[in-house]
Amino acid sequence: MTELDELYQEDREPTPPPHPRILSLANQKGGVGKTTTAINLGTALAAIGERVLIVDLDPQGNASTGLGIDRRNRNCSTYDVLIGEAPLRGAVVATAVPRLHIASSTMDLSGLELELGTTPGRAFRLRDAIAALNKNAAPDTDYTYVLIDCPPSLNLLTVNAMAASDAILVPLQCEFFALEGLSQLLQTVEQVRSTLNPNLSIHGIVLTMFDSRNNLSNQVVADVRQFMGSKVYDTMIPRNVRISEAPSYGKPVLVYDLKCVGSEAYLKLATEVIQRERELRTH
Repeated sequence: MTELDELYQEDREPTPPPHPRILSLANQKGGVGKTTTAINLGTALAAIGERVLIVDLDPQGNASTGLGIDRRNRNCSTYDVLIGEAPLRGAVVATAVPRLHIASSTMDLSGLELELGTTPGRAFRLRDAIAALNKNAAPDTDYTYVLIDCPPSLNLLTVNAMAASDAILVPLQCEFFALEGLSQLLQTVEQVRSTLNPNLSIHGIVLTMFDSRNNLSNQVVADVRQFMGSKVYDTMIPRNVRISEAPSYGKPVLVYDLKCVGSEAYLKLATEVIQRERELRTH
């Protein structure tokens, strides 16, 4: 924990982009590490000086729980924001991690699609809420990154996330059906790009739950890299018991055990994400 404190105390101010970079963590398959990656990438980005907001769009609310936000303290949630009853700022709470905030979710989100029905502009609710958040931002909420944790389905919540985002970050488990699910997600991204958000891109694919001793894991890595080329991050997130244990303590793995291989991987991923951002901004 002391090393992490030192990381936080290093006074490296990020160069803020004109508005926060908004990245959705999306994959319609469950159990691929979306929420784990949202929590730990957010923590790693905060640790190296970025100001990060995680928007929990999954009705299960695991990102909120994994950052220690008690369900009883979610009086205002992303559900209230998307139905228009509260500004996004009203749902944002600080976490125990410096420079990392979260807008929590509740199970109410699962009924959003029925509730909004055919309301005009329903796909842009989140985009508009994030745009309003940026106006008159206080110094500690002048975010440089917004990470959106999507539900494991391609529904209105995920479409809202994609319509609001600059890019998609895809966690992909190293298992047999990985590529099958990926092609469906890419089709959805293409649909959103052609109808709702022409600037949407794939930021990168992060391979999760990698086990170097497993031949299948190695084969999946080879297949995904062949199929997606440079879109696949160099950093892979290993299978690691500390990553699995951390959420039950309401902590990111970087706070739970900074020295474990899982924490090291997420710090490397954060560095790689920022490097890609620099490259995108210079092009």
